[in-house]
Amino acid sequence: MSSLPYVIVLHGFTGSGPEHWQSWAAGELARAGGAVEYPQFTDPDRPDRATWLAELTEHLAAAPTEVERVVLAHSLGAHLWLHHAAGEFDPALRVDRVLLVAPPGPTWEDPDVVGWQPLPLDPTGLRRAAGSTRLVTGDDDPYCAVAEATAMAEALFIDHDVVPGGAHLNIVAGYGPWPALLDWVRHGRTPLTGR
Repeated sequence: MSSLPYVIVLHGFTGSGPEHWQSWAAGELARAGGAVEYPQFTDPDRPDRATWLAELTEHLAAAPTEVERVVLAHSLGAHLWLHHAAGEFDPALRVDRVLLVAPPGPTWEDPDVVGWQPLPLDPTGLRRAAGSTRLVTGDDDPYCAVAEATAMAEALFIDHDVVPGGAHLNIVAGYGPWPALLDWVRHGRTPLTGR
């Protein structure tokens, strides 16, 4: 039996694609004998927050409880987690660890993404939703300035790792394979570094 955690991967706006670090990590963990849930949320090009929250709830409710549960959330997927954490508390949905990767900042907007801002920064809800939460952002993310990410981490009372030259920590920034991320999933080692 694998000692790897059960991992739920939350993609962002428009999805992640097969070359993204989320797909890479899911494949690597599965090859190592881990269990990975990588849901594809409804209409990722025009994401509806209520629909995504309902789908997230279904996946969390179906996750096994006898192993460590880890959530990897990128971009709008990180927003999804923050909205989930700020919602009604259900102890059955609590996970052990969450990594919020490159959430867009409070000034980010897109005409196809409606109803996601303002972003709820609820530290109490975050602690109810997960045993620990960590934020990692690039120092040059076009969707979230370092100052915005730092303010977000401070408001949530969570640790924040800044990756030099990491941009949005996606394919464009060169984040397909990301061994440091996999190491964090396996061992919880911190701080999280770039490739």
